[in-house]
Amino acid sequence: MAENENNNAMLEALDSIKTVNVGDVVKGKVLQIDDDRQAIVGIEDAGVEGVVPANQLTTKPVEDINDVVKVGDVLDLVVISKIGSDKENGSYLLSHRRLEAMKVWDDIQKKFDAGETITAKVTQSVKGGLVVDAGVRGFVPASMITDHYVEDLNQFKGQELEFKIIEIEPSENRLILSHKEIVKKEHEEAAKKIFSELAAGDVVEGKVARMTNFGAFIDLGGVDGLVHVSEISYDHVDKPSDVLEVGQDVKVKVLNVDPERERISLSIKQTLPGPWDDIEEKAAVDTVLTGTVKRLTSFGAFVEVFPGVEGLVHISQISHKHIATPADVLKPGQEVKVKVINVDPERQRLGLSIKALEEKPADSDDNHKRNNRNNRRPRRNNFAADAPEEENGFTLGDLIGDELKNAGK
Repeated sequence: MAENENNNAMLEALDSIKTVNVGDVVKGKVLQIDDDRQAIVGIEDAGVEGVVPANQLTTKPVEDINDVVKVGDVLDLVVISKIGSDKENGSYLLSHRRLEAMKVWDDIQKKFDAGETITAKVTQSVKGGLVVDAGVRGFVPASMITDHYVEDLNQFKGQELEFKIIEIEPSENRLILSHKEIVKKEHEEAAKKIFSELAAGDVVEGKVARMTNFGAFIDLGGVDGLVHVSEISYDHVDKPSDVLEVGQDVKVKVLNVDPERERISLSIKQTLPGPWDDIEEKAAVDTVLTGTVKRLTSFGAFVEVFPGVEGLVHISQISHKHIATPADVLKPGQEVKVKVINVDPERQRLGLSIKALEEKPADSDDNHKRNNRNNRRPRRNNFAADAPEEENGFTLGDLIGDELKNAGK
């Protein structure tokens, strides 16, 4: 009788032991953490042990397994595969990470079905796009990152961005996301506000968003305006990246607003002191300056003495000796010393002389007497009568003066 009761108790105990199959969700109590960064667990109601590698504990990177799990913790685990042999009473490879991922996939699916967005951190840039951590691995194709071409995708690494879910397939671990859709919506809202408020002449703050060889695009708060390379500085700028950096805060003046084409023209240099400001102090009459020959004409040479400030050295002020053309003694790019002989800040005109800094030849008095007859003619100022009107230089009237007007009277 007693023997039968013992047999029945043994059978009941055996019946109570659960059979463990691949794919089952089980509970496991952490028994120890071994030197191989694995958690050894006892599977409840199964009488067998399982192994949970560190990379199967969570969807997040694990540096120290002891920060994630401790002896005595009870975990929900999914059976991945059977390891060991039946003689050893069996052992199983288990994962808590896969259960976390299943929950994440379920949450993402619900958001996708509801048309909601998700927020995820960019972990790396790869060929063709970005990898993000959304609890599961997500991928953002390069064409879906933003609304313009981006050459360096590394700039997004570490950023937490909002994404629209484009495609989801948990069985294949495929999650395709788009930030471009978010940018497009934000752009539409920002554009409506900015184009209704911004006007030519306004001075506003912005941030350098990106650069090309022809200019820099400035983020004005969701809408980009263009600062052409010629509007960056009064100094010559070869390319924007020589003087600007992406992310740099800048002050800009609005030159033009075109709501229909959604274009805004901006200037940085027009928010800076003008090159002709205080010119009477910087280039007072008789001041000696060092400048660079910028261009030559038949009647003289234009010399840049400050960034954006050019003065005219009339042909008669180049040398004590007679020269046929300025090109006989000067060439563009040449550095020269000049003396200021005339300043007109209102019209932004500067008269310069090279010969005033040179020693007068000994025979200059004889030449003066020999040309005495010519000197009786109405005297002209330092600018030639045959000088054509220049876009940024001196007009014909400026160069000759009122004397030419009265010459025929």
